[in-house]
Amino acid sequence: MIKLGNYKRKFGLLGKIAIIAVVFGSSFVFGSCEEYLDIEKYVYDQTTLDSIFLSRARTEEYINGAAALLPNESRLTGNDWGESPTLPTGLGTDEAIVPYIWNGNAILYDEVTETNTRYNPWPTCYKGIRKTNIVLENISKNRELTEMEMRDFKGRAYFLRAYFYFYLVRLYGPVVILPDRAFDTDEGVASASFERSTYDECMEKVCADFEMAASLLPIDRIEALQYLPTKGAALAFKARMQLYAASPLFNGNSYYADWKDTQGRNFISQTEDKVKWGKAAATFKRIIDMRKYAIHTVSKLNNDRGTGTWPLPATVSDANFPDGSGDIDAYKSYKTLFDGTLQPYVVKEYISYIPNSMVVGNGYGDYRLVMPSKVYGNAMFSVTLDLIDEYRMADGRAFSEATPEEKSGDAVGQDATFSQDYQLSGLRAHRDNGREPRFYATIGFNACIWPSTSHRSGLSAGTRNYVADYYFGGSGSNLNNNNERNRTGYTNRKYVHQDDCIVWEGVVKAKTYPLFRYAEALLGYVEAMNEMDGSYTDEEAQVTVTRDVDQMVSYFNQIRYRAGQPGITAADAADQSRMRELIKHERLIEFAFEGQRYWDLRRWKDAYDAYNKPIRGLDVSARESQRAQFYTERIWNTEQTMKRMFSNKMYLWPLDRNVLRKNGKLVQNPGW
Repeated sequence: MIKLGNYKRKFGLLGKIAIIAVVFGSSFVFGSCEEYLDIEKYVYDQTTLDSIFLSRARTEEYINGAAALLPNESRLTGNDWGESPTLPTGLGTDEAIVPYIWNGNAILYDEVTETNTRYNPWPTCYKGIRKTNIVLENISKNRELTEMEMRDFKGRAYFLRAYFYFYLVRLYGPVVILPDRAFDTDEGVASASFERSTYDECMEKVCADFEMAASLLPIDRIEALQYLPTKGAALAFKARMQLYAASPLFNGNSYYADWKDTQGRNFISQTEDKVKWGKAAATFKRIIDMRKYAIHTVSKLNNDRGTGTWPLPATVSDANFPDGSGDIDAYKSYKTLFDGTLQPYVVKEYISYIPNSMVVGNGYGDYRLVMPSKVYGNAMFSVTLDLIDEYRMADGRAFSEATPEEKSGDAVGQDATFSQDYQLSGLRAHRDNGREPRFYATIGFNACIWPSTSHRSGLSAGTRNYVADYYFGGSGSNLNNNNERNRTGYTNRKYVHQDDCIVWEGVVKAKTYPLFRYAEALLGYVEAMNEMDGSYTDEEAQVTVTRDVDQMVSYFNQIRYRAGQPGITAADAADQSRMRELIKHERLIEFAFEGQRYWDLRRWKDAYDAYNKPIRGLDVSARESQRAQFYTERIWNTEQTMKRMFSNKMYLWPLDRNVLRKNGKLVQNPGW
């Protein structure tokens, strides 16, 4: 855990911690930060390279140096103290807004241009690709490596190369696939004149490298090496790449009909190929068949104080998991994946993960955006009603099907506690009562209690069991700065532990950011099966998949039952259109604020409709005495970041003009 003293007094120390954490967090495929930093003293001429690949230690340092170039994907939003995200995902979705235009949300306000792309990982990723090529070209010279170490180092290099390409393809679409021979310098890579490959060629390269990595990497790692890639991680990202490639944006998308290379080939396939879904399904099934991973659950909590696991609604199966929710605590099962309760090594759901840097950096990284003012936050991260209304009632009904009383802003009037430590204030509204467990694990709402139980100092009196409200001038706001307030009446508390307190002598638990969870493997498998025609056989892996309704129900319901929700039926799964909507909904809720929504909206071609509609929230202009008005739904367009827009060019990120200048054969993405 991270202990936080007087902020001003200890900012220097926190700055150092931030630097270390960012380096370590971004380098999820290697070990020691210290080893990576040492490699900077080497000069990459041929003589030095020869000496590096004669030493086991220096070879590993070189691989670590390549891994350190990976962006830290746990930095989702940035903040008002200058922290910047490393992906346009955290605020670039329809999940939430803030009152500022930062790099992470600029795409939605037409603030991204060829001359100011806001985010340009192209040069860094190709630098990483060059380094991995050097490893693969030279590693056979190393006589200090055992056969097992040689396999592992090669596997890590293939994994890295695949991930750098995957990262680029996900953002830009088709990119340049370099020859596997290594360039002499990083500048040589940047200025080399190569045309883009087609999207399908890029996909094949990414998948081939991940497959090679999977054949070389071990199935398990010891705890000290837990952030290094494994066979399962390589298959997971291969499956994700295949799922994206099978999706409508890249599989028969006529919008890109005129976008062609110099040979007249379409960069994006103009013919839908259902076999692509079968390929994705086969890879997801390989992960499932490893029987190494499982949906994380916490056993049902029973006590004589009435604060244990809440009784299941009659609509939810009380059979033991995975056939029901009878023996688990749905809130804890989901919440403890993100809040730092558990050491990541023991969580069988994690396939690939990194330390979460949310609380590290200037102004506590992303953390201040969600915390109330009293506990040194600013509550600016404002979740839209579009997302809030997607959380179901506890019995599985859609919120739209709730009764007028259940949707009302009237106070419940009675305090409650469930799952031993989740407290509900009697001031909460009926609309925030009786919702599914993932709502309470993810969302902060008006009259939500922020326990901050690590608070010890008398200087911060009143911070424990702090009831935040988002009325105008309310306790969640900074009365001295009108920007530091919530805009919709809801925020994100997915990564906040009940102990966390970022003021004075508080403590914040270290968190884990999952890059790939087993839940994604299950939902990905179900989605691919739902869309495929007939059957598909992966001859090399000896795996055959088909649209199996029973399997779809079984795997999809593991996600539902872990969430304490009713399962779907065979009739649901047999209806392809209905199942498609169920999958989209489940991914929205299950992966909220995990960096998935940005890519899902694009690959499904749903982004235009999702963004080109008003921001809805509660009426946060109302004061505490105007409760009924506060709980009135309102459309907000009073600030620039409430006026989102989306055009077709925004499905892909633009190439930076400097990148285009250095490679005369590159063409810009359509519309930019």
